Amino acid sequence: MKQILGALLLIVSLLSCGGRQSSPQAGGDTLQLKYASLLTIVQHDGYTEAVIRNPWKEGRVLHSYLLVPRGQALPEGLPHGSIVRTPVQHAAVFTTVHCSLLTTLGLGERIAAVADLKYIKIPYVQQHVRDGHIADCGGGMNPAVERIIDAKPDIIMLSPFENSGGYGKLEDIDIPLVECAEYMEPSPLARAEWMKFYGLLFGEYDKADSLFQVVDQHYQTLKAQAAKAGKGREALIDKMVGSVWYVPGGRSTLGQMVRDANGRYPWAADDHSGSLSLPFETVLEQGGEADVWFYRYSSDHPTNYRELLSEHRGYDQLKACRQRQVYACNVEQALFYEETPFRPDYLLSDFILLLHPDLLSDASLRYFTLLDE
Repeated sequence: MKQILGALLLIVSLLSCGGRQSSPQAGGDTLQLKYASLLTIVQHDGYTEAVIRNPWKEGRVLHSYLLVPRGQALPEGLPHGSIVRTPVQHAAVFTTVHCSLLTTLGLGERIAAVADLKYIKIPYVQQHVRDGHIADCGGGMNPAVERIIDAKPDIIMLSPFENSGGYGKLEDIDIPLVECAEYMEPSPLARAEWMKFYGLLFGEYDKADSLFQVVDQHYQTLKAQAAKAGKGREALIDKMVGSVWYVPGGRSTLGQMVRDANGRYPWAADDHSGSLSLPFETVLEQGGEADVWFYRYSSDHPTNYRELLSEHRGYDQLKACRQRQVYACNVEQALFYEETPFRPDYLLSDFILLLHPDLLSDASLRYFTLLDE
């Protein structure tokens, strides 16, 4: 009876944690990560274990990967996880940001297939798709599985989402799905540090680690300069989408960057890591007197004040608009989404220039431009 009860308890335990272990295999050498909190990497004899913590379910594992060198027999007693033979030679990449990172690391030739091509504004990728060297697998939500199979990728890199319901047919084709969850990290540098994991996958850890050291040092230098400059201007970020203004929360990446740039932010005390859905009246009341306003938009042409004011009749009540201190980033022209996740130092530089206009005399804005009349 006790044996039956013990077996039942074991089954319940496995079901309660999704059938996945909650921590890496004991032993081995843990790779020290400076900022990343969702990722644990442990090097064992014959393989490397990478465990991604579930950002939506406390104490649960999103995915475990076992990186085993090519040509080597699988070690005995491997723990649970998806086996990835390294270095990865060919990858199907479903996001523009990871395509950008791979090309930055000199690994563009490893991209075998992409999804959502219309959102990938990387000349290398676009040209190689036209030349037939990279397969266009259609939309990321419903990709052409046959094209992916024909491209023979070693892995499929995609972004996980809460309650997504899984990946459909992609889960049936026996190609490891690398869930790129770095966007759920709590800070800009924590997100950027995931480039070390991707470097391990592609056999270029040293190159990725060196790049991250550059990013970290530059970010910290900029942050220290802003701290010495005293409190900067107050910022208002983004704009209305329909009837709602999605204001970055105080603990969001953008909210934290305002703090690291030593600027003032109307929602600095807010503890949300995502966005707040607010009506215009609330934004006007709390942030209407902000000194500078910067936002992102998508268009085939540069916008101006006349076009901006035509979008919402209340914009002219904002101090930054009245004083012509509005800056915009056209994501169709600037590589904002491609670069900033792994180069947060670039974005912090822009924030400092916007919040401390006289501080970085030798720098210029990379993503934002002052609106024309």
